[in-house]
Amino acid sequence: MSHLMNTYARLPVAFSHGQGSWVTDVGGKRYLDALSGIAVSTLGHNHPALVAAIATQASRLLHTSNLYRIPEQEALSDRLAALSGMDEVFCCNSGCEANEAAIKLARFYGHRRGIDSPNIIVMEHAFHGRTMATLSATGNRKTQAGFEPLVSGFVRVPFNDLPAVQAVAGHNSNVVAVMLEVLQGEGGIHLADPDYLRGLRALCDERGWLLICDEVQCGIGRTGKWFGYQHAGILPDVVTLAKGLGGGVPIGACLASGRAAGLFGPGNHGSTFGGNPLACSAALTTLAVVEQEGLIEHAVAIGELIRCGLQSELAGKAGVVDVRGRGLMIGIELSRPCGELVRRALEAGLLINVTADSVVRLLPALNFSADEARELVQRLSALISAFLAEKAAS
Repeated sequence: MSHLMNTYARLPVAFSHGQGSWVTDVGGKRYLDALSGIAVSTLGHNHPALVAAIATQASRLLHTSNLYRIPEQEALSDRLAALSGMDEVFCCNSGCEANEAAIKLARFYGHRRGIDSPNIIVMEHAFHGRTMATLSATGNRKTQAGFEPLVSGFVRVPFNDLPAVQAVAGHNSNVVAVMLEVLQGEGGIHLADPDYLRGLRALCDERGWLLICDEVQCGIGRTGKWFGYQHAGILPDVVTLAKGLGGGVPIGACLASGRAAGLFGPGNHGSTFGGNPLACSAALTTLAVVEQEGLIEHAVAIGELIRCGLQSELAGKAGVVDVRGRGLMIGIELSRPCGELVRRALEAGLLINVTADSVVRLLPALNFSADEARELVQRLSALISAFLAEKAAS
C-alpha cells in the first residue's frame, strides 16, 4: 500500500519515459500527449537542448539560496523583462506562489496608499491556486469547500463584464487591484475580450489600481504571443508566470512594472528555493528554444489546425456546444459532463483533460507537429462522437 496522501484521483497508469509529444508507460504502451503536464512541458519530453542544460547546470551548482547573487536568476529576470515589457521579476517555485506574491504586492501597495483593508476584484470561475489566499481568490466553490474561513479582501464579479467592475468602483473605495486570467483555463477555456482588457487597463489607470494578469497557464507562447495580454496591446502592472516557464522544471515568477515596481524591499517577501540555478537555467533554455525554433508562430498554426479539424469533424453533432481557444490552449465544450472521456482517451492512447465538468481541455506542447495534430483530431473526434451517441441513445 502506498503511503501517499490521497489528494489526487490518479488515473491507473505510470509513465517510464517520453520523446517529443509521446510518452510510454511502464508496460510499453505509447500515448499521444495532448496535455503536456497541464501546460508545463512546453518543449515536449526529452528535448535535447533542455536535457543538456539541466545536466550541465546540475554538474555545476544546484542551489545556494537567495542570500547570495545568482547569475542565472539575474539573466532570466533580464530576459523576462525584455519579452514582457515589465520592470522587475521575483522568482518562486509555482503558479500559486507567483499569485500569492501578486496578492501580497497588491495589499502592500494598498497600505502604502493608506488603505487599511485593501480589496482585490477577482473573477467568477477563476483559478489562481490552492494556498489560502489564492484559493480565496479562486472562483470555484468546489475547491474552496471545507477550507473556510477564507481570506477576506476579495470582491468577485463576472468575467468579461466591464460594467460589473465599474459598478464596484462606484461604491468600494478599498479596491486596490483587479486580478484575472487573460484566458481562463480551469474555468473552461474562456478568453478575455481585448476590449475588456483595454477597458480594465483604462479603469485601473483612472482609479490608481493595479492590473494583475495571471498568465500561469496561458503565458510563454501558448496563445500565439509570449503573453496573452499582448493580444490586447496593454501592459499590466503585475504578471504571474509558472507552468511552461521551465519546460518541466518547477519555477514561477511574479513580474511588476509601473506603480507596482519598487514596492517590495528586503524582508517583504522571499523564497528558499525560488530562482535557484537549476530552475533558472531550465527556464532560460526553454525561452531560447521557443524563440530559436519559432514555436510561438508554430503554436498559432497548429492550434488553428486542431480547432478547424475538430470543428469540421464535430460539425452538426448534437451535444457539441463550442470549440474555442487561442493558439495551443483549446477547449471543446459539450452539453453534459464528460469526465469519463479522460479514461476512454487513456485507453485509446491519448492524454487529455476535462475541466469545468463539460469542457475537454487540450494543451499540447508548443512543438506539437502537424501530423500529431491531425492524429489528435481523428482520435478525439471519434471518442467524442461515440460518447455523445451513447448518451443520446440512453
